[in-house]
Amino acid sequence: MEFLEMQILGTQELILIIVVVLLLFGASKIPELARNLGRGVAEFKKAQKEAEMELRDLEKDLKASKEEKRKKLEKIAKDLGINPEGKSDEELLEEINKALSESKRG
Repeated sequence: MEFLEMQILGTQELILIIVVVLLLFGASKIPELARNLGRGVAEFKKAQKEAEMELRDLEKDLKASKEEKRKKLEKIAKDLGINPEGKSDEELLEEINKALSESKRG
């Protein structure tokens, strides 16, 4: 409930914060602090973009490996005389295993 009761900083609060910063660091240090803050934000955004790119690359790799797996399953199924159309990977695997176990017996 307390979180819902919090309000955005008003003008008086912002002025008080600015005065405290000026008193703590002095007017000559403010531009340096602002530059450092800007650099920090820029580094954070850069790292965030790199992480997003790596995640997209990983998703592409996973999708490609899934498609390769499906192609291999379909090839094995066709080699065993199984029609792969309309079947999930699990169903194909089950039929392939069944066909292989039957060929071992026969």
